[in-house]
Amino acid sequence: MQVTFTPAALRQWTKLDVAVRKRIRAKIETFVQTGSGDIKKLQGRAGSRLRVGDFRVIFYTEDQLMVIVAVSDRRDIYG
Repeated sequence: MQVTFTPAALRQWTKLDVAVRKRIRAKIETFVQTGSGDIKKLQGRAGSRLRVGDFRVIFYTEDQLMVIVAVSDRRDIYG
C-alpha cells in the first residue's frame, strides 16, 4: 500500500515537530504493513482516524492507496 498526502495535510505535516513526525510515520508504516493500529471509522463523514498519542491522522483508503487528509493535534483536527 502506498501513502499520499492531500496538499492541506502536507502543509500540516511540515509544521509538526520532527520527533512527532517520526512517531506518526512509524504508526502509519505499521498500519500500512499490518493493518493494525488504533483505528476508528469516523462518524458523520467518510474515512478513518489513526490515533498517535495526542495526534490524529485522518485518512481513507482506495485500492492500494492510503490518502492522508489531515494530521494535527486532537484538539484541532475535528473542527
